[in-house]
Amino acid sequence: MAAISKDEVAHLARLARLRLRDDELDHYAQQLDVILTSVASVGEVAADDIQPTSHPLPLVNVTRPDIAKLGLSRDEALAAAPAIEDDRFRVPRILDEE
Repeated sequence: MAAISKDEVAHLARLARLRLRDDELDHYAQQLDVILTSVASVGEVAADDIQPTSHPLPLVNVTRPDIAKLGLSRDEALAAAPAIEDDRFRVPRILDEE
């Protein structure tokens, strides 16, 4: 027996405010039956002696330690700038404000 009927697909379509033709109802009923059967088979595979986990392998934090380091000096940063004005980066004006 099918896990989902054509009438149930029609009901779901109405709830989702979808208009489906009869051939589409048949097509989606078959597809949803395959999906529901596949999901049900997952329940058969799960064993009671296996503990649920969020990840199959143990996770290890791989981030580096947060150590403060000195950054570039003002002269070093400005050395790579294409344009400098008053010891600052000079950039093109993008707004017409004064």
